[in-house]
Amino acid sequence: MAKLPDKKTIKELADLLADTGLSEIEVETGEVRIRVARQSAAVNAVMPAAAPVAMAAPAPATPAPAAAEAPAASDLAGALKSPMVGTAYLSPEPGAANFVKVGDTVSQGQTLLIVEAMKTMNPIAATKAGKITQIIVGNEQPVEFDEVLMIIE
Repeated sequence: MAKLPDKKTIKELADLLADTGLSEIEVETGEVRIRVARQSAAVNAVMPAAAPVAMAAPAPATPAPAAAEAPAASDLAGALKSPMVGTAYLSPEPGAANFVKVGDTVSQGQTLLIVEAMKTMNPIAATKAGKITQIIVGNEQPVEFDEVLMIIE
């Protein structure tokens, strides 16, 4: 029977997850595979198919800081969503003015923010022309795939 991972290893992986802003991390050593995922706030130790699965207690969920209220269902038509997991930056560089602010009129294709993923800065452009009515994401905030970043009317 494979040896179960100790709590120290699981804690180190959870800390690494929090420090890096990743949504999940998986490590495999021999027959033991450990997966720590932020979405479900659970830590799994998975053995081969014939062996039982051992699960550690879920880590307490920490609420993400909200930059603004969540958009209403009627606003989702103008929602600009994140195309990837990463860190959102509202300005081109530290200390610079934000790309846009609430009330600005933007054109389709205009850069509205940057999402950094794997050390690559990815400009996020307006999907349509309109007015920025809400900025949901905060500067340097971790974002998930398909998360609403801004509302364009």
